[in-house]
Amino acid sequence: MADPLLFNPRTYDPAHFDPETRRLLRATVDWFEERGKRKLIEDYRSRAWLADFLAFSAKEGLFATFLTPAAAADGQQDKRWDTARIAALNEIFGFYGLDYWYAWQVTILGLGPVWQSDNAAARARAAELLAQGEVFAFGLSEKTHGADIYSTDMLLEPDGDGGFRASGSKYYIGNGNAAGLVSVFGRRTDVEGPDGYVFFAADSRHEAYHLVKNVVDSSKYVSEFRLENYPVAAEDVLHTGRAAFDAALNTVNVGKFNLCTGAIGICEHAMYEAVTHAHNRILYGRPVTAFPHVRRELTDAYVRLVGMKLFSDRAVDYFRSAGPDDRRYLLFNPMTKMKVTTEGEKVIDLMWDVIAAKGFEKDTYFAQAATEIRGLPKLEGTVHVNLALILKFMGNHLLNPAEYAPVPTRLDAADDAFLFRQGPARGLGAVRFHDWRTAYDAYADVPNVGRFREQADALCAFVTTAAPDEEQSRDLDLLLAIGQLFALVVHGQLILEQARLTGLDQDVLDELFAVLVRDFSAHAVELHGKDSATEDQQRWALGAVRRPVVDEARSARVWERVEALAGAYEMAP
Repeated sequence: MADPLLFNPRTYDPAHFDPETRRLLRATVDWFEERGKRKLIEDYRSRAWLADFLAFSAKEGLFATFLTPAAAADGQQDKRWDTARIAALNEIFGFYGLDYWYAWQVTILGLGPVWQSDNAAARARAAELLAQGEVFAFGLSEKTHGADIYSTDMLLEPDGDGGFRASGSKYYIGNGNAAGLVSVFGRRTDVEGPDGYVFFAADSRHEAYHLVKNVVDSSKYVSEFRLENYPVAAEDVLHTGRAAFDAALNTVNVGKFNLCTGAIGICEHAMYEAVTHAHNRILYGRPVTAFPHVRRELTDAYVRLVGMKLFSDRAVDYFRSAGPDDRRYLLFNPMTKMKVTTEGEKVIDLMWDVIAAKGFEKDTYFAQAATEIRGLPKLEGTVHVNLALILKFMGNHLLNPAEYAPVPTRLDAADDAFLFRQGPARGLGAVRFHDWRTAYDAYADVPNVGRFREQADALCAFVTTAAPDEEQSRDLDLLLAIGQLFALVVHGQLILEQARLTGLDQDVLDELFAVLVRDFSAHAVELHGKDSATEDQQRWALGAVRRPVVDEARSARVWERVEALAGAYEMAP
């Protein structure tokens, strides 16, 4: 019997979506399954460009349906920007291979500045290109400066006719080999400061667009390209001045959310392979899954994966319900990017410790999963960058709650228009949150939720009595350790909210929070060892260490769920 908490292509039926969304999601699954595992792995290892996949997408109108906002859809009812179904497709792409997810992801990033623009001609052009099956690219990063957009060397010189000539290079630009439209960030040569920023649309097929190379050894085409006197007409300009800067950051806000569900898909496919292999392998006369340490590792991997899904599903609701007066998504977004993707690394590592050499074999999905899962925490800003961003919200989230109407589950067929009118990318410290304690109070009777709540309350005490002083506030190494503790509290909160909405089995929830209790204790010990930690902070850190509540019967029941994954899914050959 299929586990209802995990994606399984054999039983997948997204009945909670509208008919056209269901058709497209199922058609995508069927396309991969019909191609089979051998072809999937062969294309991955031969670094084949994704032409057949993009042809399928164009034929079905997949990208066009999912990535055209209603405002640009010319009345076509099935086209909308719907974060819930985008997340579902992320998971499917991750399940079959991150190369497919990547072509889709960088198309989303390339569209961000366009859909935020008031340039009607550019928007109409983008909608038409999508309808034709084209992909898009996001020309932000540079070889010398990375994503430091303050220092861009893409220079636009006025041409005297109201347009510009653009020259410069971009680096790490996905789909740069094939994009019908590349959103490029640069600055004018005749205007100093933020007023000189420009976002403009370029075409990778133009003679002044020079493709240098693919900078990675992969089917993903992560390009370096160079513009030489590229003509930028007035109708190509998407944003100018501070609005161009905001469009860059707000695009990343939209795009980096996709990393969490891509990671989930990778882990799900790998888990089916790992549990099946371990269960069928006999070692010293017993199945590998008979060993206690193996059961612990696979159970931990399973509940961590469930936690990833619960958090990400609930974060969708906050994205879809966001508005000018509710920007809580700005915390939950870097959480999905930083926390969920690093949880994915832990899930893969736990399973790899069990299956060992099998994880290297060329006929497994696991071999590519173990490689590709590493990339997600490092895309759209490093873990450190996103953890530092999360810290900006800590005081208000823990200590200064506000009243909000409850956010429902958002699976309705609605257009998430606010994501393209987020406004200025600042004021994060003023964002308020509902009381995180409410989610924990609802599960106070679950032993490890109660134990973790003790640690969360201790963190509040730390913030009020032992917070870093002015000098320590410049020690990013110390602050990041504190950020990990705060991230765990937020992670647990949304897990609990989603558990309540979905009626999650309490054994699974208790086992998951046993893992979170251990994680909090480990990060507290890490804080204790930081060079600049004061004696008060060191005492607090050791005082926050807790042992999870052990229940062998509960763990055995959760293990039965894990063991049942053996043979539950194997991709068609």
